[in-house]
Amino acid sequence: MWRPLGWLLLCICCLPGIASAAEFDGARLGLLWTLPFVGILLTIALLPLVSISAWHRHYGKLTLGWTLLFLLPFTWQFGAEATLDLGVHVLLAEYLPFIILLFALYTISGGILVWGNLHGSPLLNTGLLAIGTLLASLMGTTGSAMLLIRPLLRANDNRRHNAHVVVFFILLVANVGGGLTPLGDPPLFLGFLKGVDFFWTLRHMALPVGLMASLLLALFYVVDRALYRREGELIARDPTPDTSLRLYGKLNFLLLGGVLLAVLMSGLWKPGISFELLGYRVELQNLLRDVALIGLALLSLRLTPKPVRAGNDFDWEPMLEVARLFAGIFLCIAPAIAILRAGSEGRLAWLLASVSDAQGVPVDSLYLWMTGALSSFLDNAPTYLVFFNLAAGDAQILMHKMPSTLLAISMGSVFMGAITYVGNAPNFMVKAIAEQRGVRMPSFFGYMLWSCGVMLPAIALLDWLLF
Repeated sequence: MWRPLGWLLLCICCLPGIASAAEFDGARLGLLWTLPFVGILLTIALLPLVSISAWHRHYGKLTLGWTLLFLLPFTWQFGAEATLDLGVHVLLAEYLPFIILLFALYTISGGILVWGNLHGSPLLNTGLLAIGTLLASLMGTTGSAMLLIRPLLRANDNRRHNAHVVVFFILLVANVGGGLTPLGDPPLFLGFLKGVDFFWTLRHMALPVGLMASLLLALFYVVDRALYRREGELIARDPTPDTSLRLYGKLNFLLLGGVLLAVLMSGLWKPGISFELLGYRVELQNLLRDVALIGLALLSLRLTPKPVRAGNDFDWEPMLEVARLFAGIFLCIAPAIAILRAGSEGRLAWLLASVSDAQGVPVDSLYLWMTGALSSFLDNAPTYLVFFNLAAGDAQILMHKMPSTLLAISMGSVFMGAITYVGNAPNFMVKAIAEQRGVRMPSFFGYMLWSCGVMLPAIALLDWLLF
């Protein structure tokens, strides 16, 4: 595992990044700079349709190729020093914190084994999805998804129609369920670091998350029951017969609690101490958080018995796939974010102007849909920051004077990060694990048919009710 990760981090050190590129003068950038990002999305969407084996063999090379297509012209135009400076900033400010948190949650949750097998009936599946949705706001969408995806797959491994179970799992556990707290989903965590009160999120997101989860769970039960009845006696012999459940690796629950405490500490404790590293100011609380997360993950690897991870079929490929793909996505998305942040001076000024009325007053409904639409393709965490800054950029103003606008931004980024596989990091992790277990997951566009058909009517209903 460490050689590919080391290679990846070395490359990131020399590449421009989303955080710094977002601070770069986007008014100077044309839309042609977004071509590599569009290329990565099309590669993710189309190559698996052509050859799934070619995708697994070459996705890293293709992602690197698109990234270089952005890097080389950037270096040519702005110079190697500017490129290196941007690379240092993205490594320390965005990519490392992002991947360290995912690494910790993936590693620790992979050390918790729910052994045994239940019968994948519609009622059981709905119950597992409901439990995962509740856990997502406590242990993060990544942690909850990694904990429950394998038991859910084992429970349904004898069914011909089981891809829809994973699709709804992504919608609910990997996205919607993380909307109650800043610990649940990366966009809300970024808002928390910007000053949004922990309990503000809980109070204001409780109603939309509760309504959305209830609608999706009810719809899932109807769909799963219909498909279950259609299979009837054609259900294959269960390769993992039903047995009572046992829980192993309980120590990892304590380590997950340590992850939550470390994340909370970084947002609540502000000692005002920072260090300069390669020209970038690293705040003490963030450094301690990342060190603690790495330490907790290593403790999990050291203390969890190997048979427990073997029972989960634990390996690093899903984590590496997410790390490589999102490195390219985070890098190539930089021009789009920079252009958006340029506001009225950028090439997408018309897009930003569309979320306000003639007097410049924010239109909450438009913020919901615009944040959601971009979160579907640009990754929901940086998109949240773009519209957070566009609306006011000050957490106190947003919470107390523009609460409905902040709610719209939060809902759009959390809920519509589920629209595509690249909208939220756990989406791709769950997809990769399901395919490793033999589930024929929908293609990029096939998944969008499911997600749009399910999510968009529900979001439209919430828009009508709340805004």
